[in-house]
Amino acid sequence: MKIYPAVDILGGKAVRLYKGDYSEKTDYGDPVEAAVRLNELGAEYLHIVDLDGAKSGDTPNLGIISKIAAKTGIFVEVGGGIRSMETVEKYLSHGLSRVIIGTAAVTDRKFLCKAVSLYGSEIAVGADILDGSVRISGWLSDSGITISDFMTDMQAVGVQTVICTDISKDGALKGTNVALYEKLCREFPDIEIVASGGVTALSEITELKSAGVSGAIIGKAYYTGLIDIGKAIEAAR
Repeated sequence: MKIYPAVDILGGKAVRLYKGDYSEKTDYGDPVEAAVRLNELGAEYLHIVDLDGAKSGDTPNLGIISKIAAKTGIFVEVGGGIRSMETVEKYLSHGLSRVIIGTAAVTDRKFLCKAVSLYGSEIAVGADILDGSVRISGWLSDSGITISDFMTDMQAVGVQTVICTDISKDGALKGTNVALYEKLCREFPDIEIVASGGVTALSEITELKSAGVSGAIIGKAYYTGLIDIGKAIEAAR
């Protein structure tokens, strides 16, 4: 299982939000320094979210994000406002390993199909879940699509990786939803599931590995000192 430490970028700073609320953020300084530090601690994968891009649909932090990819030289995936082939191509041409399509996976199936057709494993999909339903537009709107139906559709499109975030757990430091990820792994064995939201303890890393997930994203628990990234990577192995 892979460990993806998260670096969320807002206003040029590394931040963590509480349940996706932009008004409830904690600032953790320079995102490039944060990424390099994570790499030094043993991280071989990084999960970057451009929170400004999620709002604008553009790539306002491209310079910072491409610098992270260049300075670390490791696998770096990025999400946040990826709604066009131009944005996909821009990120991939600037050294990013994978781009994550979120809202557009629901609202623009033609775009998703084209991206997956052209770039295969370099495309992942983000599924943000609340009460069993997929949320879109920065978690503000209910798509009305159940996670099960959504995953069935992603499988049909040929999506290889889905990053599932349980919104109710994200940034709350109260544990992750192992049962949800175990269910998705069992029902959709052909899709790699990356667990996101609320991973707080090393024991959960072991549980997620046993559940069959391909990766886990660790955010606030690292920044607050609850999880040692080196130990998390060791547990995942």
